[in-house]
Amino acid sequence: MNRVTSLLIGALLAFSNSAIASTAAERSDLNLRQGVSDISLEVYDLHMLMFWICVVIGAVVFGVMFYSMVMHRKSTGAKPANFHENVKVEVLWTVIPFVILIAMAWPAATTLIAMEDTSEADVTIIVTGSQWKWHYKYKDNPDVEFFSLLATQREQINNKFTKGENYLLEVDRPLVIPTGKKVRFLITSDDVIHSWWVPDFAIKKDANPGFINEAWTNVNEPGIYRGQCAELCGQDHGFMPVVVIAKDPAEYEAWLKAEESTAMRAKEEEQRLLSMNMSMEELMTQGKKIYDTACIACHQANGGGLPPMFPALKGSKVALEKQNIPLHISMIINGKNNMPAFGKQLSMSEIAAVVTYERNAWGNNTGDMVQAKDVNAIINGK
Repeated sequence: MNRVTSLLIGALLAFSNSAIASTAAERSDLNLRQGVSDISLEVYDLHMLMFWICVVIGAVVFGVMFYSMVMHRKSTGAKPANFHENVKVEVLWTVIPFVILIAMAWPAATTLIAMEDTSEADVTIIVTGSQWKWHYKYKDNPDVEFFSLLATQREQINNKFTKGENYLLEVDRPLVIPTGKKVRFLITSDDVIHSWWVPDFAIKKDANPGFINEAWTNVNEPGIYRGQCAELCGQDHGFMPVVVIAKDPAEYEAWLKAEESTAMRAKEEEQRLLSMNMSMEELMTQGKKIYDTACIACHQANGGGLPPMFPALKGSKVALEKQNIPLHISMIINGKNNMPAFGKQLSMSEIAAVVTYERNAWGNNTGDMVQAKDVNAIINGK
C-alpha cells in the first residue's frame, strides 16, 4: 500500500467519523438516551460500560487475529506451529472470559436490583392499559383518576392535514408527576397485554390482565416526556401514546388540588343533570363529540363499522329498536366482545348523549332521546 492510498483511506475514515458524529448530534436515537431520572442515568452508564468492554474485547481479538495473519503469513517464510492440547492456553481462554463476565455481571446485577426497588415511594399511581387508552389513578388521592387518549387529529392520521411535530405522541390528558420524588407505578390491564414505555425514564413494563407489575422513577428535571404502548395490542396499537408532565413539587401540589376540586364539581354537576333533561340539539352536539373521540376508530365516521369485528351502528337493531335502548346503554357502560367498557371513562350525561347520537345519526332518525337519569337507572339496576 503506497503513501497516497494510505492518505486517501485516512481522509475517508476521518470524514466518515465526522459525519457519524454530526448525525449523532442531530439524532439521539443512534444511542441509548440518557434520560432524566436517576435510574435512567444508571442504565445509560451501565450500557456505555458494557459497550466499551465489548469494544476493547473486539479490538484485542481482531488486533491479534490481523497481526497473526500479516506477520505470520506464508510469503514471509513463516512455518506453522504444531502443538495440541496446550494446558496453559486452555486455562487462559477459560479463566479470562469468566473474569470478564463476572466483572460485567456485578454492575448489571446492581442496576437491575435498583430498577426493581419500588420501596419508600412518595407517590403511587395505578396505570391501567385498555384498548386503546391509559387510565391513571392516584392511589393516595382516590378522587384523582382519568383516562388519557390520543389527541392527534384524525385528519392527520388520514393524511388530510400536515402531520404535527408530536404526531401520534400527544394525548388529551397527560399524566402529571412531581420532580425530585420517587414515583411508583402499579401497571396492569383490563383487556389484553399492553406495555407502558417511557424511554426517558428507562421504564418499559408489560401491563398484563389480572397481574400487577411495578416500576418507579425519580425525575430530576421538569418537562414533557413521551412514550407509547410497546406491545402489539390490537389494530390501533400505534394510537396509544404515553405523555408525562413532570412538575416541581409546588406546581404538582397545586395541580393535584385543582384536580380534586374539578372531580368534586363534576360529581355535583352529574347530580344536577340527573334532575334535568337536555334538548335533542344539546345531546346530538355532545354525542358527536364523544363519538368522534371514543367510537369513531372502530365504528367509523359513517357508522358503518368494520364488520365482523366491529359491527355497523347505522341501521342496526340495537340502535333502531326502542326496546333495545337499555341494551344500547348497557353495552356502552360494560362493553361487549371487542368493545371496551366506557362506564368509567364517560359520565352518565356523556353516555346519554352518545347513545342519543347513535340512535339519530346516519339516517337512523329514531327520535329517541336518552337522558342521564336513564343511564343512572341502568347502572343502579332500576
